Amino acid sequence: MNNIKNEVLIVLTEQWNDWEASYAIAVVNSFSDYNVKTIAIDDFPKKSMGGINASIDYTINDYQNFNNLAMVILPGGLSWEENDYREIAGFIKGIMELHIPIAAICGATTFLCKHGFLDNINHTGDSLELFQQQREYKGEAFYINEQVVVDNQVITANETASVQFAYEIFKILEVDSNEELEQWYDNFKNGAIR
Repeated sequence: MNNIKNEVLIVLTEQWNDWEASYAIAVVNSFSDYNVKTIAIDDFPKKSMGGINASIDYTINDYQNFNNLAMVILPGGLSWEENDYREIAGFIKGIMELHIPIAAICGATTFLCKHGFLDNINHTGDSLELFQQQREYKGEAFYINEQVVVDNQVITANETASVQFAYEIFKILEVDSNEELEQWYDNFKNGAIR
């Protein structure tokens, strides 16, 4: 891999959905030259919905060097709709201005729509109705009723799309050849034994 940017951040909140990013982060961290690191608004471990306590590598306020950053992944979770997370919104705004890819799934897409990040790009999420409940949302014309949508280096996915979500992440990060990625996707989407 010729890419010198080799850090991938996963943004953790309380009650984050550990399974939604698990395919992506396991492959990216173990079978490529990328390193997955955790980031949050503070340095307290974040407990997932599955009860896994994840330590935090970086806090958002302390993360200043974006030269090595290849992508930011936002897994879903129960707290995205309950909190504004203005610190995370400011961080994501800066990431988008730097044209660094972002991948969000489930509740994290609701967070993005709530802060106006999806107003001008094609996107999806758990439902258009859910997005329309966010009074700041103005991106109805760009909502696509699909499992995963990729536009302008932003990946959005609904809560049932973790395999396809990972596949789109792999393609942007170029973790393997197109042929190998297609084989991975086919195996994990349809099963290795048919």
